[in-house]
Amino acid sequence: MKGMGKLPKLREERSQLVRRVLKLWLPVIVWSLVIFFFSARPTPRAGQLYWQEFVIKKSAHIIEYAIFTSLLYRALKESGVEKKEAGIYAIILAVLYGLSDEFHQFFTPGREPKLRDVIFDTIGAGSAVYILWKLLPKAPKKLKVWAEKLQLT
Repeated sequence: MKGMGKLPKLREERSQLVRRVLKLWLPVIVWSLVIFFFSARPTPRAGQLYWQEFVIKKSAHIIEYAIFTSLLYRALKESGVEKKEAGIYAIILAVLYGLSDEFHQFFTPGREPKLRDVIFDTIGAGSAVYILWKLLPKAPKKLKVWAEKLQLT
């Protein structure tokens, strides 16, 4: 019967670990699914003029991958990866996901893969890390507090 007192403690530690992993990585998984499902749909025209449609769609790429990279960065950093490495890994993972998303579009009716889209995804990923590293430290206190609550700093 030695060690029976340790069992509840081990269960609690395991439960805390599961909650922590879910808190950090579930948003990454959910957001990657959002990207996947949007790219699995045929794209409607966004505007009457080509340049308007281009701006809307490419802005969406930048924003969705900036969010994705921020979530990856947070999950990596809070999982024990050093900040600099977390930023670099987050960008790399986001770009790889962007490449896989374009490959996925090759098989989606009404869609076609474009390297240009991966470039905009990369801009979004790089912008997110730049904002987190360079601009956030200079931001107003309210924004810094909000970022701390989201575990982005």
